[in-house]
Amino acid sequence: MPIADFTRRRLMGVAAVAAVAPLVPGAALHGAPLAMSPLKTVRTDLLEIAYAEYGPATGPAVVLLHGWPYDIHSFAEVGPILAARGYRVIVPYLRGYGATRFLSAATKRNGEPAALAADTVSMMDALGIPSAVIGGFDWGARSADIIAALWPDRVRGLVAVSGYLIGSQAAGSLPLPPQAELQWWYQFYFATERGRAGYAKYRRDFARLIWRLGSPKWAFDDATFERSAAALDNPDQVEVVIHNYRWRMGLADGEPHYADLERQLSAAPVITVPTITMEGDANGAPHPEPSAYAKKFAGRYEHRLITGGIGHNLPQEAPAAFAQAIVDLAGT
Repeated sequence: MPIADFTRRRLMGVAAVAAVAPLVPGAALHGAPLAMSPLKTVRTDLLEIAYAEYGPATGPAVVLLHGWPYDIHSFAEVGPILAARGYRVIVPYLRGYGATRFLSAATKRNGEPAALAADTVSMMDALGIPSAVIGGFDWGARSADIIAALWPDRVRGLVAVSGYLIGSQAAGSLPLPPQAELQWWYQFYFATERGRAGYAKYRRDFARLIWRLGSPKWAFDDATFERSAAALDNPDQVEVVIHNYRWRMGLADGEPHYADLERQLSAAPVITVPTITMEGDANGAPHPEPSAYAKKFAGRYEHRLITGGIGHNLPQEAPAAFAQAIVDLAGT
């Protein structure tokens, strides 16, 4: 299916936006109170997406995408920083997280990369956002990369933590050196029914472990963790996460209407939009070396190493640096 046809199929004529519960108040990051933003919702053809919005509605659009097992609070400081500079900042809960819900019980709880990226494009359509600077980390960086590669006219600039994360089932089937395979232990765990049951039963313990492994020098407190861990209580969390990792290993099928998008992604397309990739100097999660992906960015490109013990959740651990990258691209 051509990209244009896919976009037209998913375009909503009218965006349904409503205010819902506010973000949890009362905690502090980096010594400053969190800036609260009430959640809103918007409907696409598949989802009711819950999102936080910061800044003026007429400002240049920025879309920020979180990863697993994190949530929109990864951008709780980035959003207000950008809003103060006049940007309209949209931070959605991904499918399977927080207050985002599928509209139909019959819809497959699909975690394949093309589906997650298409959700963001559909959200932008429903909100009337023709283009935006898009930034993310972990799953969010992968979606941002995909949108930049397949829908470059929708992306004024790209900020991607850990760089080029576009993959395919064929690439995922290739064996890695033992040390690299060890870092992906949870992917192999999720390939089993024991792993599915274990994640469902010990979701918070699992998430806390991943946070510590990914950011070994980040001294987050219980309140910070629990604020984000609540997003994992979404009724579709387990199915979406398990499908995501099983799909990567070729152990689960995707959906036919994403097949053409995945075919294009399997060619590892070059990204041509202005891009800043970022990496923390203490990222303990699996991630490629910058030299391995630099040539995948053919437009204006810069890589930034953020020092000071910064781990996998870079936007929350170094919000000023992440926000600066967005601002630097938004001015291009």
